[in-house]
Amino acid sequence: MIKNPSQEEEYIARQEFEKLQKIKAEKQLKLAEEEKTRLRELHYMRCPKCGMELIEIGYRGVMIDECSGCEGIWLDAGELEAISKFKKTNLDKLFSIFKKD
Repeated sequence: MIKNPSQEEEYIARQEFEKLQKIKAEKQLKLAEEEKTRLRELHYMRCPKCGMELIEIGYRGVMIDECSGCEGIWLDAGELEAISKFKKTNLDKLFSIFKKD
């Protein structure tokens, strides 16, 4: 139990401060999530090199992304490993230089 008024005021002030800090932290987290979502929508399926739209194309059953502008090829996680396991042809030998060991 709180004994004197100054301790009670200090306790209440501390509680209010902690409450405001919590609200501020939640607001910052929400803003960060909104910014992350905005950036994802802005850059989704866009070429990292030139910014043009990426188009999914099939390469031996693996869907890879090709830029509609610069015609660059972009691979998602796991696609390089999937492509590198195909039977080796001259074109596939080119892909093998990117394979992780």
